Amino acid sequence: AYIDSKKTITIVSNGPGGFPHPMPMWFARDPDDSIRMATYRTSQKILNIKRDPRVSLLCETGVEYQELRGVVLYGVAELVDDFALACDTLLRAGGRGEGLPADPAAAKQIMDAMRKNAEKRFVIRVKPDRVVSWDHAKLGGTY
Repeated sequence: AYIDSKKTITIVSNGPGGFPHPMPMWFARDPDDSIRMATYRTSQKILNIKRDPRVSLLCETGVEYQELRGVVLYGVAELVDDFALACDTLLRAGGRGEGLPADPAAAKQIMDAMRKNAEKRFVIRVKPDRVVSWDHAKLGGTY
């Protein structure tokens, strides 16, 4: 439920020279708990994943220590070159349940723009191997 309440997740891939490469992404979560993101085929994330598919995904909130909550998902990223899946990922990640406008003309305009955008993208799919979460509010002010 916590992950589903978020629109943005940070994907951390292993960048050139071994430095972590964290990037915020809109995402969709599938019933099997896989996380999907669509990104440009020539992005640094794609280059990193081709070299080393191990990634971590982070969702977090909080400003003060006692408010900090989050989850990290660890897994191996799969790059999927599938136009229909890229369209679905962009629609689900961008809308996060809002759906298309009721007005058919407005809905068509969004779908046409999304299709043009999807042609340039790969889908990154991550099925988590390990999940770590924290909620400092549960500490009740004692640390």
